[in-house]
Amino acid sequence: MQYGICNLSIVPLRLEPTDTCELVSQVLYGDYFKVLERRKKWSKIRLQFDGYEGWVDNKQYREISEIDYKSLCQKPDIYSSDLVEFIQDKKAELLPISIGSNVLGLSLLGHKHDGNVIKDIAPKENLLNTAYLYLNAPYLWGGKTPFGIDCSGFSQMVYKINGYKLFRDASQQATQGEVLSFIEESEPGDLAFFDNAEGVIIHVGIIMKDNYIIHAHGKVRIDRLDHSGIYNTETKKHTHKLRVIKKII
Repeated sequence: MQYGICNLSIVPLRLEPTDTCELVSQVLYGDYFKVLERRKKWSKIRLQFDGYEGWVDNKQYREISEIDYKSLCQKPDIYSSDLVEFIQDKKAELLPISIGSNVLGLSLLGHKHDGNVIKDIAPKENLLNTAYLYLNAPYLWGGKTPFGIDCSGFSQMVYKINGYKLFRDASQQATQGEVLSFIEESEPGDLAFFDNAEGVIIHVGIIMKDNYIIHAHGKVRIDRLDHSGIYNTETKKHTHKLRVIKKII
């Protein structure tokens, strides 16, 4: 088995080994992983954080030893808490990183970072403070940063930065936590899931106070939440049909 760590800002994770294939997620600076298959130009990887799999360009990560990988796994992750910060490499060149990047492997990469970090589990009340940092970020299928993010990437990153683990996709996240019967039972930071006409869960958002929800739809935005689903006060229409509310923490 081979192992790797992301030494760049934001690396695309693709469904198949080609630059034109679907972006299924992103690998952020400091994310470490197992290499399941290595070809001439591409590697299929499994991220340690959530077990998500996909293909990355071989030029866009650094190989590490099994010993280093296991050492990283045994330590608590340390996340950059600044919206955008910089890493300094061995040549004193700067590399921008986005919020939620993992700086645990700095010494392994020979890099320096002087920005603010989060390395402990934050109280549930802090989830919305983190969520607001992504407000107006454009929607991007597979995205995980303030410069482009999808609905489940948004909920995953907000929880991740505060020390909690969510799976990558909305349908996977819906298997976690405790089911709540009514919106009135929910607290700020709980998750609401929404399905399509076939009953497949396709969307997730983070519940706020007073029947509001913050979610990624066109951009990260705040809308009303009722028993039917998400209500857009601008268009005066429901955009998503409520399926289930889950308490994760």
